[in-house]
Amino acid sequence: MGDYAKALGAKLRGIRQQQGLSLHGVEQKSGGRWKAVVVGSYERGDRAVTVQKLAELADFYGVPVVELLPEGRVPSGAEPATKIVINLERLQQLPAEKVGPLARYAATIQSQRGDYNGKVLSIRTEDLRSLAIIYDMTPGELTEQLIEWGVLPPEARPSTEE
Repeated sequence: MGDYAKALGAKLRGIRQQQGLSLHGVEQKSGGRWKAVVVGSYERGDRAVTVQKLAELADFYGVPVVELLPEGRVPSGAEPATKIVINLERLQQLPAEKVGPLARYAATIQSQRGDYNGKVLSIRTEDLRSLAIIYDMTPGELTEQLIEWGVLPPEARPSTEE
């Protein structure tokens, strides 16, 4: 099996482990529907999983199928910024009704990191995705909004070169 099968297997294993299940625990919880040896072979990338079986396994784990796929989600709209460095000084100048959720999120990250330089804050793509949900936008749309507000620099746009 190739790299994709191994990456898919790693995602399957990660979801199973997040749920605190062993391979035998999956077999028990599913009433024998999912055999430990089969799930294990999917996780190692030794056995190909059909789309139908992947959908059924996602349903069993209670997660969207896309969460089991390598590379995360299928992008909708523009891609998020490649380097996400928030200008905290600019953020403080904007009206709270616009940037309240972002400001609270940034403050929480600063607190967790013990990082109070007050000028910039680097965040992960996953943080941007979470914020996009809060703002009811795609990550790409939120990136554009943050650039418009001056919180992200224009060069934070993902490259559109083919």
